[in-house]
Amino acid sequence: MKVRSATTADAKEIHALIRDSAELDLLLFRSMADIYENLQTFLIAHDEQAILGCCALAIVWEDLAEIKSLAVWPSARGRGVGKALVQESLAMARGMGIKRVFALTLEAGFFAKADFHEVTKESLPMKVWKDCALCPKQHACDEIAVLRTVSSEA
Repeated sequence: MKVRSATTADAKEIHALIRDSAELDLLLFRSMADIYENLQTFLIAHDEQAILGCCALAIVWEDLAEIKSLAVWPSARGRGVGKALVQESLAMARGMGIKRVFALTLEAGFFAKADFHEVTKESLPMKVWKDCALCPKQHACDEIAVLRTVSSEA
């Protein structure tokens, strides 16, 4: 398995993966237009045959980034795909000088294994102001905010 930046050829598969995960209420839906608009933020994990998973690393503020749309096909779960995507996202953040990375997730235990810890959503005001106000789940949000400090070392 390898992780690389997404290309336009990956957009339809990313959309299908996110759509299927959203239908299971595992993450929020993203339109095809949104995927193309933000394609440069996406990573994909793949093997020789297919895309196994995806995620995006979005810069929120000077020292803060968010791992978004982390999804793995059911047939690829348990193979370290999500872990590889998170590790590459953290390496990218480190390379950009980002000091903190967070995610909103229903799988806090997964992120805890990668040294993220739970925080209140209110401790992430830039995210709340920017995205949460527009979210269809804003009044009944079931996601857990997790945060990790990114060291300057690999």
